[in-house]
Amino acid sequence: MGAWIVLVLSGVFEAVWASALAASDGLRRPVPTVVFAVTAAVSLAGLAYAMAELPTGTAYAVWVGIGAALTVAWSMLTGRESATALKVLLVLGIIGCVIGLKVVG
Repeated sequence: MGAWIVLVLSGVFEAVWASALAASDGLRRPVPTVVFAVTAAVSLAGLAYAMAELPTGTAYAVWVGIGAALTVAWSMLTGRESATALKVLLVLGIIGCVIGLKVVG
């Protein structure tokens, strides 16, 4: 169970680094660039830790799915990306797939 918790938290950090990367203006803004670098390292370290116990494909898919869903959700909440019913439905589909991988994994 510990590997799953670390994996989920790593997926959250993936969303943070992706958002910080976008805010860094091509790594030209120092604060978002530092946030990107630190959270990317933490996220990848957590993924590596989780992969020691979980199947690689499952761990990677869950990590990417959580990061992608949260990044899109954050972008829609902050107005950087439009929120449509179809987009929300598709993000919910990603979340459903992540839950499904946990259930069968």
